[in-house]
Amino acid sequence: MRISRAAETYVTHLADVRRLAPATVRAYRSDLADLTAASADAELTDIDLEQLRDWLWQATQRGDARSTIARRTSSARGFFAWAVEEHLLDTDPSLRLVAPKRGRTLPKVAASDSLTALLDLLRDAAADGDPVALRDHALLELLYGAAVRVSELCGLDLDDIDARRRTVRVLGKGSKERVVPFGGAAGRALDAYLVRGRPALLARAGRHAPATAAVFLGARGGRMGTRAVYDVVSRVLGPELGAPVGPHSLRHSAATHLLDGGADLRAVQEILGHASLGTTQIYTHVSSERLTATYRLAHPRA
Repeated sequence: MRISRAAETYVTHLADVRRLAPATVRAYRSDLADLTAASADAELTDIDLEQLRDWLWQATQRGDARSTIARRTSSARGFFAWAVEEHLLDTDPSLRLVAPKRGRTLPKVAASDSLTALLDLLRDAAADGDPVALRDHALLELLYGAAVRVSELCGLDLDDIDARRRTVRVLGKGSKERVVPFGGAAGRALDAYLVRGRPALLARAGRHAPATAAVFLGARGGRMGTRAVYDVVSRVLGPELGAPVGPHSLRHSAATHLLDGGADLRAVQEILGHASLGTTQIYTHVSSERLTATYRLAHPRA
């Protein structure tokens, strides 16, 4: 069997059986397509460790980031391990394939007082009832207030919001469902959007609007996409953080501010939906760095 055919079967397995997130499946497909091209779509049984190392070396020569090469190493190892399990191969050529160490990049975090001021400005801008302003205010409050991923936000349906309990039900990575609380500010913004903003967006779209239960709607009345949410967040937060930023910056900020406020690390893990506590611990480093910076600025003997 050629690599291309085996790779497509594997990617289907990831999507349909392991139920990985669409973005993760796309990354695997891209990585394995690159391997297929580099090997001239050879027979699966012809691939050996040296060819895999050469494939990664080519990526290095192209200037690919270490994180990209590390991800491709992981994709290859997962693919060949699966091929052995499926009896397509007798031995795994990727067992000794070593990924480069990823550099640690700490997430960008907005100061809590600055973020509060920005969200208050959005609230004031939405006071006149403009549906887009109401929507943008609500989605930013919820991204920060519930620390949800952008894919989780875009996947929200009306039935997922419990306004009385101030919780939202989201479908996270690996199709894992969790219920996350949100605060009063996000609750008020959501109420205003659902009562005045969302119906107005549907009315603007008219009879061409698709039937949808989505909470956040785009200009044509359909479910809002991640790219559109990214544009909203970048426009609001970009000037504050001094660089192009996306929805994940609000999630990073929420996690850091929770820890700064004394929240338990495991509680933050549950809110974020991290499978491993180690993933959540990066935010303790962010908080420690901010504490150190404050100490150096304020202490006379620093």
